[in-house]
Amino acid sequence: MTLSAAILAGGNASRFGGLDKSALRLDGQSIFDLQLAVLGALTSSILIVGTDSTRFRASGIPVFADRVPGAGALGGIYTALVEAPGDHVLVIACDMPFLTRPFLAHLVAEAAHVDVAIPKDADGRRPLCAVFASRLAPHLRACMDAGRLRVRDALHGLQVREIGPEELARYDVNGRLLMNVNTPDDYRRATGV
Repeated sequence: MTLSAAILAGGNASRFGGLDKSALRLDGQSIFDLQLAVLGALTSSILIVGTDSTRFRASGIPVFADRVPGAGALGGIYTALVEAPGDHVLVIACDMPFLTRPFLAHLVAEAAHVDVAIPKDADGRRPLCAVFASRLAPHLRACMDAGRLRVRDALHGLQVREIGPEELARYDVNGRLLMNVNTPDDYRRATGV
């Protein structure tokens, strides 16, 4: 398996007043820097899918605009699969500060013989922290072309390895592993304020 990683940073952050969530700071580091440290321990092939390349310019990480504008998260995943050189792509949302190398390494290992490895917690499947086989790009494009833009619908009929709650618990000692910082309240909880 050759692995690439993609940070999806193309959303409007409407629930956070349009602020750049990847720049939010926790313990003196931005979420983006925390994610780069974790991803860098897994692969040197990292890219960003987003519309604003200027905010990431200093990192030297390549930024790709959505190949299918307006297709939401599915479009971001599709772009990552097309642009990344690896045959598997670890996709994460830019607002997930508590992902760990051990958990992501486990997720990657579980993806070796399936189409998608994805965590599933009490809220359901978490497709913005998952490993996708790059060969799925034409399937995702066909879904978008047919107007099916929900990631969960695109996963129908694929070989999916779910990392369920009991398995997740081994990596999630404080219950925040898959937390997204979507709102100011989420940020206050993340910082413990």
